[in-house]
Amino acid sequence: MKLSNEIKAAFIIFGGIILFLIGFNFLNGTPLFKSENTHYAVYENVEGLQIGTKVTISGLAVGKVAGIDFLPNSAKILVSFTLRKDVSFSKNSTAELYEAGLIGGKSIAIQPVYDNAAKLKDGDTLRATIKPGLTDIVNQQIAPLQQKLESVLANADSLFIGVNDVLNKEGRNNLSITLIELSQTVKNINAVAITLDQILRKQKGNLNTTLSNVAAISKNINQLSDSLAQSNIKQSIDNFETTVIKLNSLLANLEAGNGSMGKLLKDEQLYNNIEASTKEIELLIKDLKEHPKRYVHFSLFGKKEEPYQDKKNQ
Repeated sequence: MKLSNEIKAAFIIFGGIILFLIGFNFLNGTPLFKSENTHYAVYENVEGLQIGTKVTISGLAVGKVAGIDFLPNSAKILVSFTLRKDVSFSKNSTAELYEAGLIGGKSIAIQPVYDNAAKLKDGDTLRATIKPGLTDIVNQQIAPLQQKLESVLANADSLFIGVNDVLNKEGRNNLSITLIELSQTVKNINAVAITLDQILRKQKGNLNTTLSNVAAISKNINQLSDSLAQSNIKQSIDNFETTVIKLNSLLANLEAGNGSMGKLLKDEQLYNNIEASTKEIELLIKDLKEHPKRYVHFSLFGKKEEPYQDKKNQ
């Protein structure tokens, strides 16, 4: 049985279509003959998400985005995606929309939950979440910075307006005079610096001599310090402390009336007796001078000795 050329061409075209579908699904990572479940998620914005984008769990591709369209009678976006049938987790899991890269668009990552709730079945809708991307974070950080920058620019504009109002013709003239005087002051400072440099150059020799003398004095002081350090100062200080301690003990004994000196200082009766004895001795010496014959005499004829008489009692 011969086949006509038309039938052969039809077989070739049909086989090409089948090969194209197999190759297209292979490139998209979808097995041609493997059954999958379809699930849904609703988002506010899916900018960057495309049909055919892989759906992953912990980075492993387990499905792809099958369709993106408006939710009926709403501005929200309904995204349908397929998952492998062998993947099983709770209906409380979430479908997180995240930024795959700076130029990689958006992708969906399933955040599986394994609890006692019912398992996810074909046609179920997962709770949708959106993970802020790098661009969103940058925009969130830039927004307050932009507001602050606008505020600073507004304040700067007000400041410039105020400065312009202050710097009228008279103010500008005063500012010019101030700048001229400041320039003259700088010139004077430079002249003083030049004069000081010349003085230092002329007195360089004297300064060197002075510094040498200071160095010599410092050396002598160091030698004196070394000599004092090597001398037996500690023993002298110890001896001095011992002497002071003994002196304090002696003064304490005198104050307490111990010993002869202490009794002499503290015993008032002894002092009075010594004073009375001193007066008696003084009278005796005086009487001895006035009447020596009463105490020293020689009598060859037995002259009777005159008795001593106290003139105070006469």
